[in-house]
Amino acid sequence: MSGSHWRPLQKIDFGRLREARAHAHQAVQWLARAAYAYIPNRPDHSQSNLGWDDALDGFVTHPLKDGLRLGLRIPDLALVCLDGQGKAAATLALDGRREQDARAWLGEQLSARGLEARLLDTTKLPYEIPTHALASGAAYDAAGQAPALRELAAWFANANSAIDRVRAAAAREFKASPVRCWPHHFDLATLIVVAGEAESGRSVGVGLSPGDPSYDEPYFYITPWPYPDQAKLADLPGLGHWHTEGYTAAVARAERILGARNPRSETDAFLDAAVAASIKALSSVPS
Repeated sequence: MSGSHWRPLQKIDFGRLREARAHAHQAVQWLARAAYAYIPNRPDHSQSNLGWDDALDGFVTHPLKDGLRLGLRIPDLALVCLDGQGKAAATLALDGRREQDARAWLGEQLSARGLEARLLDTTKLPYEIPTHALASGAAYDAAGQAPALRELAAWFANANSAIDRVRAAAAREFKASPVRCWPHHFDLATLIVVAGEAESGRSVGVGLSPGDPSYDEPYFYITPWPYPDQAKLADLPGLGHWHTEGYTAAVARAERILGARNPRSETDAFLDAAVAASIKALSSVPS
């Protein structure tokens, strides 16, 4: 089955994509800050995770109040206040602006909707992200990063569709969480619980990282937990390989996907095979 929606992908310098990723990762922290400030805490911090919205072409928070959500449109790095019907009620393009500009605008918008703006300052994120000049007062350069930002959005949109297809198939037999972005790592993923509970049982994480210290390019990953014996890992389709240094995961890198004859169907085939292999390998892990 290969029915997932798939945007055409362009080959782009991964260094340019890295800088666009850093800009977007910094900007998405405003969504995370709002979530931690205005949504009741959950033990797993899931109040902070974000959904992909194809119509917005970006990420959105859970509702902050009365259906109000905050979004980040990726291609032009614009903060967007969405009303209860999902329509843009106010927008701030970040190009040429600094973090203090974003804070001032966001404070005005939230105050006008009955939320205490000061909570944006007093609420601390429980994690750190890689340092970037934006955090020290540099201006966003969305215009200069535009081609790479559009490509980043395409990777996220494709991943949301492809991973949700896997999630829906797995949900016929197992618990599978909604596909969400976690703002600390900036990855988009679902967790398939094969046995037990999510935090202590056997599970398979299926996601897309836009790039990180392991691979400086977007890549799909399928991570079985607990890590099984490497000898129990089945062969994967040519698009992917098993990463076994530091962690165990089936990985399909952007470079391989971009070089595929049919990126969508080959990615779907990789995901299906890697999930099946992970579930089978977990059956050999001692209880």
